[in-house]
Amino acid sequence: MLDLQFICDHSDEVKKNCEARGVTVDVDAVLQFREDRNKLITAGDELRRQAKETSSKIPNASAEERPALIELGKKLRDEVSEAEAKQKEVEVKLYEQQSLIPNMTHPDAPVGGEDDATELRVVGDKPNFDFEPLDHVDIAAKLDLIDFEAGSRVAGHGFYYLKNDAVMLELALIQFALMKVRSEGFTLYTTPDLARDSVLEGIGFNPRGEETQIYSVSGTDLSLVATAEITLGGAMKDQTVDITDLPIKVAGLSHCFRTEAGAHGRKTRGIYRVHQFTKVEMFGFTGPDVEQSNALHMQIVRIEEEIFQALGIPYRLIDTATGDLGGPAYRKFDLEAWMPGRGEYGEVTSASNCTDYQARRLGIRCRSAEKKGTQFVHTLNGTAISCARALIAVLENYQQADGSVVVPEVLRPWVGKDVISVS
Repeated sequence: MLDLQFICDHSDEVKKNCEARGVTVDVDAVLQFREDRNKLITAGDELRRQAKETSSKIPNASAEERPALIELGKKLRDEVSEAEAKQKEVEVKLYEQQSLIPNMTHPDAPVGGEDDATELRVVGDKPNFDFEPLDHVDIAAKLDLIDFEAGSRVAGHGFYYLKNDAVMLELALIQFALMKVRSEGFTLYTTPDLARDSVLEGIGFNPRGEETQIYSVSGTDLSLVATAEITLGGAMKDQTVDITDLPIKVAGLSHCFRTEAGAHGRKTRGIYRVHQFTKVEMFGFTGPDVEQSNALHMQIVRIEEEIFQALGIPYRLIDTATGDLGGPAYRKFDLEAWMPGRGEYGEVTSASNCTDYQARRLGIRCRSAEKKGTQFVHTLNGTAISCARALIAVLENYQQADGSVVVPEVLRPWVGKDVISVS
Protein backbone atom coordinates (compact mmCIF):
# COMPACT_ATOMS: atom_id res chain seq x y z
CA MET A 1 0.00 0.00 0.00
CA LEU A 2 1.01 3.62 -0.23
CA ASP A 3 2.69 5.31 2.71
CA LEU A 4 0.08 7.07 4.85
CA GLN A 5 2.13 10.23 5.21
CA PHE A 6 2.61 10.33 1.43
CA ILE A 7 -1.15 10.06 0.92
CA CYS A 8 -1.77 12.93 3.34
CA ASP A 9 0.96 15.14 1.88
CA HIS A 10 0.03 14.43 -1.77
CA SER A 11 -3.72 13.81 -1.58
CA ASP A 12 -4.51 15.68 -4.82
CA GLU A 13 -1.86 13.69 -6.71
CA VAL A 14 -3.17 10.44 -5.22
CA LYS A 15 -6.73 11.32 -6.27
CA LYS A 16 -5.62 12.05 -9.85
CA ASN A 17 -3.74 8.73 -9.93
CA CYS A 18 -6.84 6.85 -8.77
CA GLU A 19 -8.87 8.56 -11.48
CA ALA A 20 -6.30 7.66 -14.16
CA ARG A 21 -6.46 4.04 -13.03
CA GLY A 22 -10.24 3.97 -13.02
CA VAL A 23 -10.32 3.18 -9.29
CA THR A 24 -13.01 4.63 -7.04
CA VAL A 25 -11.50 5.23 -3.61
CA ASP A 26 -12.49 7.76 -0.94
CA VAL A 27 -9.09 9.37 -0.32
CA ASP A 28 -10.70 12.02 1.89
CA ALA A 29 -11.97 9.24 4.17
CA VAL A 30 -8.36 8.16 4.70
CA LEU A 31 -7.43 11.70 5.68
CA GLN A 32 -10.39 11.92 8.07
CA PHE A 33 -9.70 8.56 9.68
CA ARG A 34 -6.10 9.56 10.21
CA GLU A 35 -7.17 12.82 11.86
CA ASP A 36 -9.67 10.93 14.04
CA ARG A 37 -6.99 8.45 15.05
CA ASN A 38 -4.55 11.22 15.96
CA LYS A 39 -7.19 12.91 18.13
CA LEU A 40 -7.91 9.62 19.89
CA ILE A 41 -4.19 9.05 20.47
CA THR A 42 -3.84 12.53 21.99
CA ALA A 43 -6.96 12.07 24.13
CA GLY A 44 -5.79 8.64 25.25
CA ASP A 45 -2.36 9.98 26.22
CA GLU A 46 -3.99 12.73 28.29
CA LEU A 47 -6.28 10.26 30.04
CA ARG A 48 -3.31 7.99 30.83
CA ARG A 49 -1.42 10.99 32.23
CA GLN A 50 -4.36 11.89 34.44
CA ALA A 51 -4.78 8.28 35.58
CA LYS A 52 -1.09 8.03 36.45
CA GLU A 53 -1.20 11.34 38.33
CA THR A 54 -4.29 10.24 40.25
CA SER A 55 -2.73 6.89 41.11
CA SER A 56 0.39 8.60 42.47
CA LYS A 57 -1.71 10.67 44.90
CA ILE A 58 -3.47 7.72 46.51
CA PRO A 59 -0.64 6.47 48.81
CA ASN A 60 -0.27 9.91 50.45
CA ALA A 61 -3.96 10.80 50.51
CA SER A 62 -5.96 11.10 53.70
CA ALA A 63 -8.61 8.56 54.62
CA GLU A 64 -11.26 11.02 53.56
CA GLU A 65 -9.64 11.79 50.16
CA ARG A 66 -8.67 8.25 49.21
CA PRO A 67 -12.12 6.82 48.18
CA ALA A 68 -12.70 9.70 45.75
CA LEU A 69 -9.23 9.28 44.22
CA ILE A 70 -9.74 5.53 43.86
CA GLU A 71 -13.09 6.11 42.17
CA LEU A 72 -11.57 8.76 39.87
CA GLY A 73 -8.70 6.40 39.00
CA LYS A 74 -11.18 3.66 38.08
CA LYS A 75 -13.19 6.10 35.96
CA LEU A 76 -10.07 7.28 34.13
CA ARG A 77 -8.91 3.70 33.46
CA ASP A 78 -12.33 2.92 31.98
CA GLU A 79 -12.08 6.00 29.79
CA VAL A 80 -8.58 4.92 28.66
CA SER A 81 -9.94 1.49 27.69
CA GLU A 82 -12.82 3.11 25.83
CA ALA A 83 -10.45 5.45 23.97
CA GLU A 84 -8.16 2.54 23.03
CA ALA A 85 -11.14 0.55 21.71
CA LYS A 86 -12.28 3.51 19.61
CA GLN A 87 -8.73 4.01 18.35
CA LYS A 88 -8.49 0.37 17.25
CA GLU A 89 -11.84 0.64 15.50
CA VAL A 90 -10.72 3.73 13.60
CA GLU A 91 -7.36 2.13 12.74
CA VAL A 92 -9.16 -0.86 11.18
CA LYS A 93 -11.26 1.49 9.04
CA LEU A 94 -8.16 3.52 8.16
CA TYR A 95 -6.26 0.41 7.05
CA GLU A 96 -9.21 -0.85 5.01
CA GLN A 97 -9.50 2.43 3.10
CA GLN A 98 -5.75 2.92 2.77
CA SER A 99 -5.31 -0.58 1.31
CA LEU A 100 -7.83 0.22 -1.46
CA ILE A 101 -5.64 3.00 -2.85
CA PRO A 102 -3.51 1.70 -5.76
CA ASN A 103 0.18 2.28 -6.22
CA MET A 104 1.37 5.46 -7.90
CA THR A 105 2.09 5.17 -11.61
CA HIS A 106 5.24 5.56 -13.70
CA PRO A 107 5.01 8.89 -15.55
CA ASP A 108 5.59 7.19 -18.91
CA ALA A 109 2.77 4.67 -18.54
CA PRO A 110 -0.03 5.35 -21.05
CA VAL A 111 -3.28 6.63 -19.55
CA GLY A 112 -6.51 4.76 -20.26
CA GLY A 113 -7.92 1.26 -20.43
CA GLU A 114 -6.88 -2.00 -22.09
CA ASP A 115 -7.17 -0.57 -25.61
CA ASP A 116 -4.90 2.36 -24.75
CA ALA A 117 -1.76 0.28 -24.15
CA THR A 118 1.28 1.37 -26.14
CA GLU A 119 2.87 -1.12 -28.53
CA LEU A 120 6.61 -0.79 -27.94
CA ARG A 121 7.88 -3.29 -30.51
CA VAL A 122 6.90 -6.23 -32.64
CA VAL A 123 9.40 -9.08 -32.92
CA GLY A 124 9.39 -12.03 -35.34
CA ASP A 125 7.51 -12.77 -38.53
CA LYS A 126 4.06 -14.31 -38.40
CA PRO A 127 3.97 -17.72 -40.11
CA ASN A 128 2.75 -17.62 -43.69
CA PHE A 129 0.65 -20.77 -44.04
CA ASP A 130 -0.35 -22.16 -47.45
CA PHE A 131 -3.30 -23.87 -45.73
CA GLU A 132 -6.08 -22.87 -43.36
CA PRO A 133 -4.44 -22.91 -39.90
CA LEU A 134 -6.19 -24.67 -37.04
CA ASP A 135 -6.46 -23.53 -33.46
CA HIS A 136 -4.77 -25.49 -30.69
CA VAL A 137 -7.98 -27.34 -29.76
CA ASP A 138 -8.29 -28.88 -33.23
CA ILE A 139 -4.54 -29.53 -33.46
CA ALA A 140 -4.61 -31.28 -30.09
CA ALA A 141 -7.59 -33.38 -31.13
CA LYS A 142 -5.82 -34.62 -34.27
CA LEU A 143 -2.61 -35.40 -32.36
CA ASP A 144 -4.29 -36.72 -29.17
CA LEU A 145 -2.61 -34.15 -26.93
CA ILE A 146 -5.36 -32.81 -24.63
CA ASP A 147 -8.34 -34.53 -23.02
CA PHE A 148 -10.93 -31.88 -22.15
CA GLU A 149 -13.73 -34.36 -21.52
CA ALA A 150 -11.82 -36.21 -18.81
CA GLY A 151 -10.90 -32.89 -17.18
CA SER A 152 -14.55 -31.86 -17.17
CA ARG A 153 -15.70 -35.21 -15.73
CA VAL A 154 -13.17 -35.08 -12.92
CA ALA A 155 -13.04 -31.39 -11.99
CA GLY A 156 -15.50 -29.48 -14.19
CA HIS A 157 -15.28 -26.95 -16.99
CA GLY A 158 -11.89 -25.28 -17.32
CA PHE A 159 -9.84 -28.32 -16.32
CA TYR A 160 -8.03 -30.64 -18.72
CA TYR A 161 -5.53 -33.46 -19.06
CA LEU A 162 -2.39 -33.05 -21.14
CA LYS A 163 -1.50 -36.29 -22.94
CA ASN A 164 1.36 -37.91 -24.80
CA ASP A 165 3.74 -35.40 -26.42
CA ALA A 166 1.91 -32.44 -24.85
CA VAL A 167 3.21 -33.65 -21.47
CA MET A 168 6.76 -33.72 -22.79
CA LEU A 169 6.27 -30.33 -24.43
CA GLU A 170 5.09 -28.74 -21.19
CA LEU A 171 7.99 -30.25 -19.25
CA ALA A 172 10.37 -29.03 -21.96
CA LEU A 173 9.01 -25.48 -21.65
CA ILE A 174 9.49 -25.65 -17.87
CA GLN A 175 13.01 -27.02 -18.13
CA PHE A 176 14.01 -24.45 -20.75
CA ALA A 177 12.63 -21.56 -18.69
CA LEU A 178 14.29 -22.79 -15.49
CA MET A 179 17.65 -23.15 -17.21
CA LYS A 180 17.30 -19.64 -18.63
CA VAL A 181 16.42 -17.88 -15.38
CA ARG A 182 19.09 -19.79 -13.44
CA SER A 183 21.69 -18.57 -15.95
CA GLU A 184 20.47 -15.03 -15.20
CA GLY A 185 21.22 -15.38 -11.48
CA PHE A 186 17.79 -16.38 -10.16
CA THR A 187 17.65 -18.92 -7.32
CA LEU A 188 15.20 -21.69 -8.21
CA TYR A 189 12.34 -22.85 -5.99
CA THR A 190 9.32 -25.07 -6.11
CA THR A 191 6.68 -23.36 -4.01
CA PRO A 192 3.60 -24.37 -1.97
CA ASP A 193 0.25 -24.48 -3.76
CA LEU A 194 -1.39 -22.91 -0.69
CA ALA A 195 -0.76 -19.64 1.15
CA ARG A 196 -2.30 -17.82 4.08
CA ASP A 197 -4.88 -15.21 3.17
CA SER A 198 -2.73 -12.54 4.84
CA VAL A 199 0.03 -13.30 2.33
CA LEU A 200 -2.37 -13.10 -0.63
CA GLU A 201 -3.67 -9.78 0.68
CA GLY A 202 -0.11 -8.54 1.12
CA ILE A 203 0.71 -9.30 -2.50
CA GLY A 204 -2.49 -7.57 -3.58
CA PHE A 205 -5.03 -10.35 -4.10
CA ASN A 206 -8.48 -10.46 -2.53
CA PRO A 207 -8.80 -14.08 -1.32
CA ARG A 208 -12.41 -13.84 -0.12
CA GLY A 209 -15.60 -12.15 -1.24
CA GLU A 210 -17.85 -12.11 -4.28
CA GLU A 211 -15.29 -10.57 -6.68
CA THR A 212 -12.41 -12.90 -5.87
CA GLN A 213 -10.70 -15.05 -8.49
CA ILE A 214 -9.13 -17.18 -5.75
CA TYR A 215 -10.06 -20.69 -4.56
CA SER A 216 -10.21 -20.66 -0.76
CA VAL A 217 -10.12 -23.65 1.58
CA SER A 218 -13.21 -23.62 3.77
CA GLY A 219 -12.64 -23.52 7.51
CA THR A 220 -9.02 -22.33 7.18
CA ASP A 221 -7.09 -19.14 6.44
CA LEU A 222 -5.52 -20.83 3.40
CA SER A 223 -6.16 -20.33 -0.32
CA LEU A 224 -4.80 -21.89 -3.49
CA VAL A 225 -2.25 -19.59 -5.11
CA ALA A 226 -2.97 -17.89 -8.42
CA THR A 227 0.74 -17.42 -9.12
CA ALA A 228 4.11 -18.09 -7.47
CA GLU A 229 4.37 -14.32 -7.09
CA ILE A 230 2.31 -14.90 -3.93
CA THR A 231 4.58 -17.52 -2.40
CA LEU A 232 7.88 -16.01 -3.56
CA GLY A 233 6.98 -12.60 -2.17
CA GLY A 234 5.38 -14.11 0.92
CA ALA A 235 8.54 -16.07 1.73
CA MET A 236 10.13 -12.79 2.90
CA LYS A 237 7.13 -11.60 4.95
CA ASP A 238 8.18 -9.59 8.04
CA GLN A 239 11.87 -10.03 7.21
CA THR A 240 14.61 -7.39 7.27
CA VAL A 241 17.66 -7.82 5.04
CA ASP A 242 20.89 -5.90 4.69
CA ILE A 243 20.81 -3.61 1.69
CA THR A 244 24.15 -5.04 0.55
CA ASP A 245 22.40 -8.40 0.01
CA LEU A 246 20.06 -6.83 -2.55
CA PRO A 247 18.94 -7.43 -5.19
CA ILE A 248 17.57 -10.87 -4.39
CA LYS A 249 16.35 -12.72 -7.48
CA VAL A 250 14.24 -15.87 -7.16
CA ALA A 251 12.17 -17.97 -9.53
CA GLY A 252 9.40 -20.38 -8.60
CA LEU A 253 7.84 -23.34 -10.36
CA SER A 254 4.23 -23.75 -9.25
CA HIS A 255 0.74 -24.74 -10.14
CA CYS A 256 -1.61 -21.77 -10.43
CA PHE A 257 -5.34 -21.84 -9.64
CA ARG A 258 -7.88 -19.23 -10.74
CA THR A 259 -11.66 -19.33 -10.70
CA GLU A 260 -11.87 -17.26 -13.92
CA ALA A 261 -15.51 -16.50 -13.19
CA GLY A 262 -17.49 -15.76 -16.34
CA ALA A 263 -14.58 -16.66 -18.63
CA HIS A 264 -16.38 -18.36 -21.51
CA GLY A 265 -16.57 -17.80 -25.25
CA ARG A 266 -14.52 -18.18 -28.40
CA LYS A 267 -11.56 -16.17 -27.09
CA THR A 268 -11.26 -18.40 -24.04
CA ARG A 269 -11.63 -21.65 -26.00
CA GLY A 270 -9.33 -24.50 -25.08
CA ILE A 271 -6.54 -23.83 -22.61
CA TYR A 272 -6.22 -20.07 -23.05
CA ARG A 273 -8.11 -19.32 -19.83
CA VAL A 274 -8.27 -22.27 -17.46
CA HIS A 275 -8.64 -22.97 -13.75
CA GLN A 276 -5.25 -24.66 -13.30
CA PHE A 277 -1.94 -24.31 -15.11
CA THR A 278 1.79 -24.53 -14.46
CA LYS A 279 4.06 -21.51 -14.50
CA VAL A 280 7.65 -20.45 -13.90
CA GLU A 281 7.59 -17.04 -12.23
CA MET A 282 10.44 -14.60 -11.59
CA PHE A 283 10.43 -12.40 -8.49
CA GLY A 284 12.87 -9.80 -7.25
CA PHE A 285 13.63 -7.66 -4.22
CA THR A 286 15.72 -4.50 -4.68
CA GLY A 287 16.75 -1.54 -2.58
CA PRO A 288 14.25 1.30 -2.04
CA ASP A 289 15.36 3.18 -5.14
CA VAL A 290 13.22 3.31 -8.27
CA GLU A 291 16.33 3.31 -10.46
CA GLN A 292 17.38 -0.02 -8.96
CA SER A 293 13.94 -1.57 -9.36
CA ASN A 294 13.60 -0.18 -12.89
CA ALA A 295 16.92 -1.82 -13.81
CA LEU A 296 15.72 -5.23 -12.59
CA HIS A 297 12.39 -4.63 -14.32
CA MET A 298 14.22 -4.22 -17.63
CA GLN A 299 16.21 -7.41 -16.99
CA ILE A 300 13.01 -9.37 -16.36
CA VAL A 301 11.45 -8.05 -19.58
CA ARG A 302 14.62 -8.90 -21.52
CA ILE A 303 14.54 -12.48 -20.20
CA GLU A 304 10.89 -12.87 -21.18
CA GLU A 305 11.65 -11.62 -24.68
CA GLU A 306 14.69 -13.84 -25.07
CA ILE A 307 12.67 -16.90 -24.07
CA PHE A 308 10.12 -16.29 -26.81
CA GLN A 309 12.78 -15.30 -29.30
CA ALA A 310 14.52 -18.62 -28.63
CA LEU A 311 11.20 -20.43 -29.08
CA GLY A 312 10.76 -18.67 -32.41
CA ILE A 313 7.34 -17.28 -31.48
CA PRO A 314 6.34 -13.90 -32.99
CA TYR A 315 5.26 -11.45 -30.32
CA ARG A 316 4.69 -7.83 -29.46
CA LEU A 317 5.63 -5.99 -26.26
CA ILE A 318 3.17 -3.52 -24.82
CA ASP A 319 3.37 -0.87 -22.12
CA THR A 320 0.20 -1.46 -20.11
CA ALA A 321 -2.17 1.47 -19.64
CA THR A 322 -3.04 2.84 -16.20
CA GLY A 323 -6.53 1.36 -16.09
CA ASP A 324 -5.18 -2.17 -16.61
CA LEU A 325 -2.28 -2.14 -14.14
CA GLY A 326 -3.98 -3.60 -11.07
CA GLY A 327 -3.43 -2.18 -7.60
CA PRO A 328 0.21 -3.05 -6.86
CA ALA A 329 1.98 -2.29 -10.16
CA TYR A 330 3.84 0.98 -10.70
CA ARG A 331 4.49 -0.07 -14.30
CA LYS A 332 3.75 -3.24 -16.24
CA PHE A 333 4.86 -4.64 -19.58
CA ASP A 334 2.98 -7.49 -21.28
CA LEU A 335 4.38 -9.78 -23.92
CA GLU A 336 1.69 -10.98 -26.32
CA ALA A 337 2.44 -13.94 -28.59
CA TRP A 338 0.92 -14.33 -32.04
CA MET A 339 -1.70 -17.09 -31.99
CA PRO A 340 -2.79 -18.01 -35.55
CA GLY A 341 -5.81 -19.98 -34.36
CA ARG A 342 -7.18 -16.90 -32.65
CA GLY A 343 -6.02 -14.60 -35.43
CA GLU A 344 -4.60 -12.19 -32.86
CA TYR A 345 -2.00 -11.70 -30.20
CA GLY A 346 -2.60 -13.26 -26.78
CA GLU A 347 -0.93 -12.31 -23.51
CA VAL A 348 1.69 -14.86 -22.45
CA THR A 349 3.82 -12.95 -19.93
CA SER A 350 3.69 -9.84 -17.81
CA ALA A 351 6.38 -8.02 -15.86
CA SER A 352 5.57 -5.56 -13.07
CA ASN A 353 7.52 -3.19 -10.89
CA CYS A 354 5.51 -2.81 -7.68
CA THR A 355 8.01 -0.47 -5.95
CA ASP A 356 7.41 -0.62 -2.16
CA TYR A 357 3.63 -1.24 -2.41
CA GLN A 358 3.71 -4.98 -1.65
CA ALA A 359 6.67 -4.71 0.74
CA ARG A 360 4.81 -2.25 2.96
CA ARG A 361 1.84 -4.62 3.19
CA LEU A 362 4.09 -7.63 3.86
CA GLY A 363 6.55 -5.87 6.17
CA ILE A 364 9.67 -6.56 4.05
CA ARG A 365 12.43 -4.11 4.93
CA CYS A 366 16.12 -3.48 4.43
CA ARG A 367 18.71 -1.78 6.59
CA SER A 368 21.65 0.34 5.52
CA ALA A 369 24.75 1.54 7.37
CA GLU A 370 24.21 4.99 5.84
CA LYS A 371 20.65 5.45 7.13
CA LYS A 372 19.01 5.19 10.53
CA GLY A 373 16.21 2.66 10.87
CA THR A 374 14.89 0.53 8.02
CA GLN A 375 13.24 1.10 4.67
CA PHE A 376 10.80 -0.95 2.62
CA VAL A 377 12.31 -2.82 -0.30
CA HIS A 378 10.96 -2.74 -3.85
CA THR A 379 9.42 -5.89 -5.33
CA LEU A 380 9.07 -7.04 -8.94
CA ASN A 381 7.56 -10.01 -10.71
CA GLY A 382 7.54 -11.43 -14.20
CA THR A 383 6.46 -14.56 -16.07
CA ALA A 384 9.24 -16.74 -17.43
CA ILE A 385 6.80 -19.23 -18.93
CA SER A 386 3.08 -19.81 -18.45
CA CYS A 387 2.73 -23.29 -19.86
CA ALA A 388 -0.86 -23.37 -21.11
CA ARG A 389 -0.57 -20.25 -23.22
CA ALA A 390 2.96 -21.06 -24.33
CA LEU A 391 1.66 -24.43 -25.52
CA ILE A 392 -1.00 -22.66 -27.58
CA ALA A 393 1.63 -20.45 -29.21
CA VAL A 394 3.91 -23.39 -30.04
CA LEU A 395 1.18 -25.66 -31.41
CA GLU A 396 -0.42 -22.97 -33.54
CA ASN A 397 2.73 -21.34 -34.92
CA TYR A 398 4.54 -24.59 -35.67
CA GLN A 399 1.63 -26.52 -37.21
CA GLN A 400 2.18 -28.12 -40.62
CA ALA A 401 -0.13 -28.84 -43.54
CA ASP A 402 -0.10 -32.58 -42.77
CA GLY A 403 -1.40 -31.95 -39.23
CA SER A 404 1.96 -32.41 -37.51
CA VAL A 405 3.70 -29.85 -35.30
CA VAL A 406 7.40 -29.06 -35.51
CA VAL A 407 9.06 -28.90 -32.09
CA PRO A 408 11.04 -25.67 -31.53
CA GLU A 409 14.71 -26.51 -31.72
CA VAL A 410 15.51 -25.37 -28.17
CA LEU A 411 12.91 -27.80 -26.76
CA ARG A 412 13.92 -30.89 -28.71
CA PRO A 413 16.45 -32.24 -26.17
CA TRP A 414 13.62 -32.60 -23.61
CA VAL A 415 10.77 -33.54 -25.95
CA GLY A 416 12.93 -36.23 -27.56
CA LYS A 417 11.76 -35.64 -31.12
CA ASP A 418 11.76 -32.99 -33.84
CA VAL A 419 8.16 -33.35 -34.94
CA ILE A 420 4.93 -34.29 -33.18
CA SER A 421 2.76 -36.31 -35.52
CA VAL A 422 0.02 -38.91 -35.51
CA SER A 423 1.53 -42.21 -34.43
